[in-house]
Amino acid sequence: MEVKEGLWPASPSAQYYNSSVLSVSIMGVMETEVPITINHARAMLLLKDVFLPINPRFSSIMVMDGKGEKQWKRVEVKLEEHVNVPIFPTGLSPTSYDEYLEDYISRISMEHFSQNKPLWEIHLVKYPTSNAAGTIIFKLHHALGDGYSLMGALLSCLQRADNPSVPLTFPSRQHTLSKSNRESFCRRVPKLFSLIFNSVSDFGFCFLKSTLVEDDRTPIRSGIEGVEHRPIMISKMIFSLDTIKHIKAKLGVTINDVITGIIFLGTRLYMQEINYKSSKSHSTALVLLNTRIMSGAYKSIEEMLEPKSKVPWGNRFSFMHVPMPKFKDHKSTNPLEFVWAANKIIKKKKSSLGVYLTSKLLGIVKKLKGPEAAAKSIHGTIGKSSLSISNLIGPLEQVSLDNHPIKGLYYVVFGIPQSLVISIVSYMESLTVSAVIEKEFLDPQKFKSCVENAFEIILKAADEIPN
Repeated sequence: MEVKEGLWPASPSAQYYNSSVLSVSIMGVMETEVPITINHARAMLLLKDVFLPINPRFSSIMVMDGKGEKQWKRVEVKLEEHVNVPIFPTGLSPTSYDEYLEDYISRISMEHFSQNKPLWEIHLVKYPTSNAAGTIIFKLHHALGDGYSLMGALLSCLQRADNPSVPLTFPSRQHTLSKSNRESFCRRVPKLFSLIFNSVSDFGFCFLKSTLVEDDRTPIRSGIEGVEHRPIMISKMIFSLDTIKHIKAKLGVTINDVITGIIFLGTRLYMQEINYKSSKSHSTALVLLNTRIMSGAYKSIEEMLEPKSKVPWGNRFSFMHVPMPKFKDHKSTNPLEFVWAANKIIKKKKSSLGVYLTSKLLGIVKKLKGPEAAAKSIHGTIGKSSLSISNLIGPLEQVSLDNHPIKGLYYVVFGIPQSLVISIVSYMESLTVSAVIEKEFLDPQKFKSCVENAFEIILKAADEIPN
């Protein structure tokens, strides 16, 4: 992407997620193995030489043109305004610093970016917690790009801890090759009708969810106006990636199906503990779908920025409305049904054009009424659902930032009008599930316990399946 002096258009999605009704940000958190020794001068140098060159948007602000459209404008970046080093009391225990870090993250999540400087900032927390010797936080506005883009940017700043000269590797993506070219006409016709039916029903359901139909108010959905502006807490769970793969092989599904099924079962268990009747309520999850043509690992920043890249930089995702399975009769419910239901529903929605049609409708709204109206429509769609689930693939090897080995890596999304927002990322041999929850509405420890219990229940049930 060639950027000249002056202005260049902000994508529709960038305008939606940086509007008067929506302001969504992503926070990438890296837990270091050693104390953070990066001083002010070193931080400035790394940002200038490594971070800023990644993408022109990191050196730009959004401005409005004469037609009411937002544009990117290059500016001189005052790096010192983007680096924060919080001061906590000294000499406390790691568990005490856990609370300080939790409060700090909650506070910065509620702070809106200034529109007069580039939409990112870095926080160096130089205090040991029970999980790490130090914590590095990248806070980036969603207008800069989606999780895939920003993870690619983050990874370009990192190196393998064991051998910096060797590239990072990622879990393989397995695709089933299409046999459509060898299928007979008689087999294609039913599939065509199925595609049309699924597309129309998905599009109709999405339209109703964004306008009229609203999820029930439950222990995971307060449904209050302005929930995205309320204080948050983060509940973090770590699962063995090998164990998830073991369940996947037993059930013949995908890793995403397994973890989605675990989240669905854990969420229903939580709802049942708080209010038994709510475990059978109507609740919908928005599962984010990367719409790029994916093959293999993350592409280089240069490849993402090419004009006709198959994996372009930006916000290239859509929502899939996935109804959460309900308990039939808790005593007889097979926990594996939550995984199989997730597999069936997600596979069905991926084989429809509902996501494409919804995107087209959003484009029409933008054209007729402007980006603010389109952003309001997205806000309504998200707010009428109960939770969101997004996931990213991280490297298989341990990474290092400026000779600081990273022992833990996760991300969260905030500014979403929901009481529960879940993010998933793999790193080394683990899968980290992070839940952003509405403070003083959900119980973070109870929710964590329920999801971890769901994992054990599903693992036990999978192990009972004969080989």
